[in-house]
Formats: sequence, structure tokens, C-alpha cells
Amino acid sequence: IPYGSCYLDWNLDAPELTPIWKACEDLDVGVFVHPWDMDNKGRMEKYWFPWLVGMPCETTIAISSLIFGGVLERHPRLRICLAHGGGSFPYTVGRIEHGFQVRPDLCATNCKVSPLSYLGRIWTDSLVHDEDALMFLIKKIGVNRIMCGSDYPFPLGEHQPGKLIADCAALSEDDKAKLLGLNAVEFFKIDEAVYKKDAVDEEGSNVADA
Repeated sequence: IPYGSCYLDWNLDAPELTPIWKACEDLDVGVFVHPWDMDNKGRMEKYWFPWLVGMPCETTIAISSLIFGGVLERHPRLRICLAHGGGSFPYTVGRIEHGFQVRPDLCATNCKVSPLSYLGRIWTDSLVHDEDALMFLIKKIGVNRIMCGSDYPFPLGEHQPGKLIADCAALSEDDKAKLLGLNAVEFFKIDEAVYKKDAVDEEGSNVADA
């Protein structure tokens, strides 16, 4: 299911949201977290800052709330995928971990598990618009936990979805296949045989159209 990075004034660790997380875990449904409701006042009014800067921040607040609020700890089978390459999280997780270690009185009041321990469980999409950022994302999150992101039909989306992955010389063909589709098959619990048939049919259609 798609879900926002917050709900009204609630972060994602709000007790009122517990039934949603429990239902998703029980039904084995993945959750795609996309940022929204960014600050757009004062210093954030100019230069499209709510989308360029605010969205990565919102996503980081969302996953940090799920970690520090103990949601991922209480729901170990809950699958979470973060939009836009996880926002700022993959690049600030060291700082978040450090806060957990040095200020447990502020950061570890509702959780016992280190933020770093969730690397390998948290999923993201690939929408980072930069090859170096994509390779760093793979290093932190894992090549098996990243799915092709498009952000279609919005201006910040990749104009040719998957092109960054397909053109990345540092990736093997096997890794490209994971990022471009096979990881999504696992996350969304799609029948792999159906996925491969659809891919073949689509390729045939494209050839015929050409």
C-alpha cells in the first residue's frame, strides 16, 4: 500500500497507526512510504525547496520514527520501502546511529534495536538521479533491497524510468535485473513466472512496434 510520511500531526510511530502496521504484517503487504506535507513557509518558500530539500527530510523523519518508535521492532515482518532512494536516510544513518548510542535518553526511549541493524531490511526505490548516489545507496541498503523508481508522472521523476540503472557500467547484468524488476517481484509478492511472461510479451510488443 502507498502511505505518506506522516498523517496530519502524527509521525509514523503514532500509536493510532498500530492497527495499520499490524494488518500489513498479518496480510504480508508491503508499504511504500512517499513524502508529503512538507514545510513550505518562510525559508522554504523559494527555489522549489519543499520538493528538493523537504521531501528527503520528510522521508528520513518517517523511517527514523518507525525505528526510534519501535514500530519495526514490534512488527519484524513489516516490509517498508522508502521513496526517492530513502531520502536523506542512507546518507545520514551514521549520524542517526551515533545519536542512538550517545543519547539513548533522547533517542532510545521506545526502542532497543540499533538503527544500523535495519540496513538490509529496509527497502528503497532507485530514484536518486545520480550514478554515484545509486552506487552508494546499493552499498548501504543492498542490491537486493532496491527497486526501480520512476516518480511518474511528476517532474522530478526519471524521464526514462530505469535508464540510470541500465546505463550504469558498474552494475552487472544480474544486478540490473534485480533493480529493474526482480526485487519488486519479491517485495510485492508477484508470481515471478507471470512477471517474466509479461516482460517477454512487452519486449515482443516493443519489437513489433519498432
